[in-house]
Amino acid sequence: MAADTTPPAIQVEDLHKSFRIPKNRVDSLKERVVRPFAKREYHELHALDGVSFEINQGEFFGIVGRNGSGKSTLLKLLASIYRADAGRIRMAGRLAPFIELGVGFNPELTARENVVLNGVMVGLTPRETRERLDAVLEFAELTEFSNLKLKNYSSGMMVRLAFSVMMEADADILLIDEVLAVGDAAFQQKCADAFGEMKAAGKTIILVTHEMSAVERYCHRAMLIDGGKIQHLGDPGDVGRQYLQLNFERGVEEGGVAPTSGPADEVRLLDAWIEDASGNRVANVESGEPIRLRVELEALREGPGVGVGFILADADGVGVFQFGTGVEDENGEVASLRPGSRFTVRADVENLLTQGHYFVHCGVNRAQNQSVALYVHNALDFVVYAGLDTPNGMVDLPHEIETTVDRSGEK
Repeated sequence: MAADTTPPAIQVEDLHKSFRIPKNRVDSLKERVVRPFAKREYHELHALDGVSFEINQGEFFGIVGRNGSGKSTLLKLLASIYRADAGRIRMAGRLAPFIELGVGFNPELTARENVVLNGVMVGLTPRETRERLDAVLEFAELTEFSNLKLKNYSSGMMVRLAFSVMMEADADILLIDEVLAVGDAAFQQKCADAFGEMKAAGKTIILVTHEMSAVERYCHRAMLIDGGKIQHLGDPGDVGRQYLQLNFERGVEEGGVAPTSGPADEVRLLDAWIEDASGNRVANVESGEPIRLRVELEALREGPGVGVGFILADADGVGVFQFGTGVEDENGEVASLRPGSRFTVRADVENLLTQGHYFVHCGVNRAQNQSVALYVHNALDFVVYAGLDTPNGMVDLPHEIETTVDRSGEK
């Protein structure tokens, strides 16, 4: 979408937000009575430090960042849950925030009653909510459980119901935080189709997520936040690659931050190549021929074991395929590594790729807690070549197709 031809729906100018974190918490009444004048020390956490950007009307805008980067704080400021220390936020249109699915549900009420209650909370009238009640329950696949109290729902049923209510919001601007991993694969596809319809309808949507494929699939533009500052803003593919590299290089895992020593202090990539059927190194692979990937690594210090993963990406940086394996010993157990231990990963991948230039990113995870020990962006690259009759798209999937003609109605 042309960013300079549509008016802004959201303008953020020089936004600042800090939190005071007590170093020594006073958790009991006794402590407050015994030490009423005790000095309390605080740590100043700068969650956002001078953030400025614009989001155009009808734009699907992604916000990504590591845990603690400031993205959720930004979303809560946009939703008026937090008040900014400094800066300005302007919005043009009716806003509906969805920071956490299921907030506002009453477990003692039935699904029908909760849909009506939450529909009003997202801006619908009671009449509008009742008119859409059956559609909400059908989308959530909960029609037969509509008169069941929510306290008897599973967590999956609860989230499906909340997502379905969210989809009915008649707002100009939607703020959505991490709601894509909802239900099973079939329901996730329904959610994906619903997001596609919202995008086509021209709603302004701000999506905060860790799922880079969702950012590339839905968003017109995206923004990477780290340390309370904007690190990159623009094409979703570029932002996704920046996030991926930042995530691996700093050894970040969900729920915490791994030690920030150099990315090659535990494991070192010695070599990576593609070879042909005879074992010779090649830079080009014919379409249809297997991709024979070989990688050699060396442990630099003792560790409980590692897993090795790869991301195959095209020339635009879009991930095509991701795969990996644990490093095991001759008994099939997780191999403990010692300084100087070398190991080779051999992967033969069926080649359904169309003609083009491709890259392989290599990552090494610690087996103990799945945190990242090494990440090498563009560890190697190769070209897939084909004949003149090259199909469009990224992959050439095996298929059968036929046409039949019914001439019974001809005159």
